[in-house]
Amino acid sequence: MPSFCSALELAVVINTADPLSVKIGSYYAKRRHIPAANIIRISFPSDRDTLEPAEFEALRVQSHTKPNVQAYALTWARPYRVGCMSITSAFALGFDPKYCATGCQPTANNPYFNSAVKQPYTELKIRPTMALAAADFDHARDLINRGVHSDGSHPHGTAYLVATNDSARNSRAPQYPLVVKELHDTIPVEVVHGTVLDHRTDVLFYFTGAISVAGIDTHRYLPGAIPDHLTSFGGMLTNSPQMSSLRWLEAGATGSYGTVIEPCSFPQKFPNVLILMSYYLSGNTLLESYWKSVLMPGQGLFIGDPLAAPFR
Repeated sequence: MPSFCSALELAVVINTADPLSVKIGSYYAKRRHIPAANIIRISFPSDRDTLEPAEFEALRVQSHTKPNVQAYALTWARPYRVGCMSITSAFALGFDPKYCATGCQPTANNPYFNSAVKQPYTELKIRPTMALAAADFDHARDLINRGVHSDGSHPHGTAYLVATNDSARNSRAPQYPLVVKELHDTIPVEVVHGTVLDHRTDVLFYFTGAISVAGIDTHRYLPGAIPDHLTSFGGMLTNSPQMSSLRWLEAGATGSYGTVIEPCSFPQKFPNVLILMSYYLSGNTLLESYWKSVLMPGQGLFIGDPLAAPFR
């Protein structure tokens, strides 16, 4: 299915109170040729992990957004939450407690999940959102450059699907045989049993379940690569007691995902591996592919270059 998302349909949201956000937003707009009309400048203190819902509503981002805009790119790693939601889901769906959960409960579903929708705002009134998250400008610049270089590159990489012995975090492993069956003619797929994967030179996809993933700095990630690890607090980018999803981007990946509040072991709150890979390999952008792969995204944070499209 053709990708909808282009520079004309993406708004870049900059926090003018955060010098790093300003620098990342300016660089991304330049590299991705984002129209000036699609730059949205807001201001709020950035020295915390959570925005309160009332503060978020007061920013009135929607009122500053042009009708043609279908998606958002945020330009910061902190804050990463709005109340009980991830900040990317709050920007996409609007703050709504139905996308939250207290304890081990399901949340409201994503109307964009595995859909044929090409223009999510026009058709569904949601704007899928991804954060260009980085702790410093050097990492942000490298991330953006990888995304740009990935476009249309059709990389010859491998999908590594790791089944661990961590029963609480291995809940996506039952999806792996279907991935092999459906995609083995499209991309090499290697199912790895155990916790250690290191020194691979062709990583395009890498999915696992673990509190922390060893050896991620030993790999070569191809431009456009997507890895993520199913665990409770990967989306707590700057202060996680587990491995932050930001570590994947710092290691050379172009996109990742993690939850910001305890999701329990619901695989529906994490990317469905087959759906994510299928959309990405068919030419959809990173943002579209990730957002279409998570049924319950309210607690989940999407990070990376939203416009990266290696198979466009």
